[in-house]
Amino acid sequence: MRRGLRFTRTLVGGLAGVAVFAALQTTAATGSQDSEAMTASRSTERAAASYKALNTYFDAGKGLLLEEYPNHQSNPYSYIWPYSQAVIAAENLAGTPLTGHRWAAEADLRLDGYKPYWNTTTTPKGYDSYLRPPLGHGGDKFYDDNEWIGLNLIQHFKRTGDRSSLTRAKEIFDLVVYGWDDDPSHPCAGGVFWTQAPWSQDRNTVSNGPGAELGLHLYLQTREKSYLTWSKKMYDWTQKCMLAPNGLYWDHIDLAGNIEKTQWSYNQGVMIGASTLLYKATGEKKYLDNAKAVAAASLAFYGSEDRLWKQPSRFNSIYFKNLFILETVAPNPGYRAAMTAYSDRAWTEARDPKTGLFHFDDKPVQLLEQAGMVQIDALLGWPRWKYGQLA
Repeated sequence: MRRGLRFTRTLVGGLAGVAVFAALQTTAATGSQDSEAMTASRSTERAAASYKALNTYFDAGKGLLLEEYPNHQSNPYSYIWPYSQAVIAAENLAGTPLTGHRWAAEADLRLDGYKPYWNTTTTPKGYDSYLRPPLGHGGDKFYDDNEWIGLNLIQHFKRTGDRSSLTRAKEIFDLVVYGWDDDPSHPCAGGVFWTQAPWSQDRNTVSNGPGAELGLHLYLQTREKSYLTWSKKMYDWTQKCMLAPNGLYWDHIDLAGNIEKTQWSYNQGVMIGASTLLYKATGEKKYLDNAKAVAAASLAFYGSEDRLWKQPSRFNSIYFKNLFILETVAPNPGYRAAMTAYSDRAWTEARDPKTGLFHFDDKPVQLLEQAGMVQIDALLGWPRWKYGQLA
């Protein structure tokens, strides 16, 4: 099993951050364009510094990265989920104005690092959770891992026009569809499973929300109806089975019908993004209304009892990105304000200025968390007119 990292945080309270969160939200929302430009410049510099620290301390050779620093893992390289978030961090930096061209080669280099994880021996093909031989032992496929990579490739395609990235994203979506539960006897039948691993039969918000997003991006690029059809199925399943009474999304359901009701920030983000993309694909206002409702409910929820700070940065980076995707059709300065407040606090309270690494606890620094902070600060360096390039 390799996913212990994902569930190490709990949603615990503490009112200390509420006033700061709200004040910064109001300040940023009413700030001038000049102030926003200055913030963007500072954020880009922060992202660059944090990425350089990532490259310094997590370098494992062969263009690959460590899982953590200091590394206490038996594996010499990271699993693909952390690695993919570092690739996305580089892609976000490559998309920044003025300095983005300096990061284009780095983004390409990181994309090359996906190759040893790609498994061509299975049908459909896909990325294993760990490197294939000779560098590693391979591993079970996780559908969400593959979806993050697919979205990364879509964003890379939007920036560069690289058709091979679009082709690979299509292959990944074939894998996602393969993961659909087609047994009508299951509780809440349908939905994409989380993994092919035999030890889990969960169907998750995070295997269906980003799956829908990937399919919708492919539909918007190709207008092939099957992408829209499958994306609606994934979206509708999540709405039916994972939407909680408070307007936010639970985590997963198992085959016994037990629902894990933790409300992680990235689950809200992917459904905000899927709703927004469905609105773009269909023009149906109900999808936009849902995206805005989830955004409002999540900002209120995570803005109280210090909940946002207690979420891992690897989840918050996905949450914030999808708020920016919503901004392409429904501008709201509060989204950027919340992201800025979180970034400022992390920079002040969690970052070691000697190393440039983010310590959110007393354990080794996780590649996932460092990459998450790079992603957040890099996107704060993006002007609003570029948000349409996000995936």
